[in-house]
Amino acid sequence: MEEVLLPLQKIIYLVPFQNFLLNNLIMANKTIVFIHGLWIHASSWQPWMNFFNSHGYKTMNPGWPGDSSTVAECRNNAQAIANRGVTEVADSYAKIIASLSEPPILIGHSFGGLIAQVLLSRGVAAAGIAIDPAPMKGVWQLPLSALKASFPVLGNPFNFKKAKSLTFNQFRYGFANAVPEEEAHELYNKWTIPAPARPLFQAATATFAGSETKVNTSNTTRGPLLITGGEKDHIAPPVLGKASLKKYNASVISEFKLFDGRGHSLIVDQGWKEIAEYSLAWLKKQGL
Repeated sequence: MEEVLLPLQKIIYLVPFQNFLLNNLIMANKTIVFIHGLWIHASSWQPWMNFFNSHGYKTMNPGWPGDSSTVAECRNNAQAIANRGVTEVADSYAKIIASLSEPPILIGHSFGGLIAQVLLSRGVAAAGIAIDPAPMKGVWQLPLSALKASFPVLGNPFNFKKAKSLTFNQFRYGFANAVPEEEAHELYNKWTIPAPARPLFQAATATFAGSETKVNTSNTTRGPLLITGGEKDHIAPPVLGKASLKKYNASVISEFKLFDGRGHSLIVDQGWKEIAEYSLAWLKKQGL
């Protein structure tokens, strides 16, 4: 008796490029929402968006409340971003996510990585990748490099409600310490914007007060999570990401990846594709 195959089975059986079909046609295209952190404009995600678009994902990179559409406009209108806290920013992304047809994948950097974890723990995302994230509430470690990188803001309590920009030297130490100086200047000129000081104060005082940086790490119904750390990251050293990982319920996928020789600029410097390719492979491993 002739074997009866369903139409989809016939395609997979007859076409030699079945892996291509499985990866690009059968699986629905997921949306990735990119979340930037302090001092780097949302448009810095464009190379990542192009990369993931080429692999069949839909992408979007909303800014924080008060962000302008370009780096230049942000620099000329710093007051618009001032006094924005972690919860306000997370809630703004939650509203965008609610407008989508299904829960997206979240990829965030620095404070964007913390916000990605906050949203993932709310159960509104399919998965999260937190790249060198800011520490959540309960992470008590305070490396000296992180304190030094944050001191230009935290050193003056009157900065709390302000938006602050980094000087090149501050950016060089906090973000671009692992790249050549010429590249550091290029990154500083191309991507940096003023940032609200409020999230830094919220993270710095979270051990003693406030819940803005709290993540529901006990949620066992959330999607998988990848946390990364750059070996040479000054502002968010790997110890912070590893400490965050330990807070999560072990029954849900939570992984840590260390990138050797990389600093906090790892999503925008010349080595960004290493991180993007690892993220893609990790998502594929999760079936996303």
